[in-house]
Amino acid sequence: MSEIFRNRYSDRARWTGHAPVAVVTAAVAIIATRCLGVVMLAGNLGLEGIQSFISTSSGSWDLTLLFLAALVILFLELHCGFALLRGRTRARWCFLGCQLISAGYLFIATWHGYYPEMFVLPGDGAAEILYQLLMHKLPDMLMLSLLFVPKTGQRFFTGKQ
Repeated sequence: MSEIFRNRYSDRARWTGHAPVAVVTAAVAIIATRCLGVVMLAGNLGLEGIQSFISTSSGSWDLTLLFLAALVILFLELHCGFALLRGRTRARWCFLGCQLISAGYLFIATWHGYYPEMFVLPGDGAAEILYQLLMHKLPDMLMLSLLFVPKTGQRFFTGKQ
C-alpha cells in the first residue's frame, strides 16, 4: 500500500520538479497550435460554414466517421500536450502515433483523390504530394524532435534525474 502512495508522490515530485525546456516548449506548442488551428478554422468558415460543414459531414456514414476520427485525433493531441507537462512518457508515443496516422491518411487521401477537400493537400504526383506533406508536418516534426532528441528530455521521461 505504501508503494502506491510513494509512486503517486514521485509522480507529483516529477511534476513539481522542473520539466526540461524542450519538453515544456513542445507541450505548449502542441496545445497552442491545436487550439489556434480550431480558432482559425472557425474564423475562416464562420458560423454558417461550420453548420454547413457539420451537416455535410453527417450526411453519410463515411464522412461522419472521418469527422469523428479527426475530432478524436485533435483531442488526443491536446491530451498528449497536457500529459507531456506531467511527464507521462506514453504521451510522446501517443503524439507520434497521432502524427503517423494523420500523415498516412493525408498522403493516401491526396494520392487517391479521397474526399473531403479539407483533408487533402495540393499536388499531382507522389513526389509533389510527399513534399507538401513534409511541409505541412514540419512543425509537428520539430515538436517530435524536441520530445525525443535532447538527452534532458529522455532522462526526464525515464525518471533518471
